[in-house]
Amino acid sequence: MSVLLIEDDPLIRELIVEALREAGYHVIHMSTGEEALVWCKRHVADVLVTDVRLPGQLDGWQIAERCREHDPELPVIYATGFSPAAPHPVPGSRVVHKPSIRTRLFG
Repeated sequence: MSVLLIEDDPLIRELIVEALREAGYHVIHMSTGEEALVWCKRHVADVLVTDVRLPGQLDGWQIAERCREHDPELPVIYATGFSPAAPHPVPGSRVVHKPSIRTRLFG
């Protein structure tokens, strides 16, 4: 199973990538929504895990909407510690808070 991870904090990204790989997932990771959008237009992941607050023009809410344009059934997990924008998750998604993301994802 492949996971597309979008996280701008390198330490958090490294922790999540390591945990997902140890759990047997193939992880594609990047730090901006723009990078992810380019990837989503050419590839398909089994699940998207995205930070809500990202550098650049696209936040996590927007990147999930855009990736779903190419894969309407793509499962989405939003990870957030803080988001100044009003939440608008795609249907069927989950929101987890970063301090407990490892516990929520892996039990």
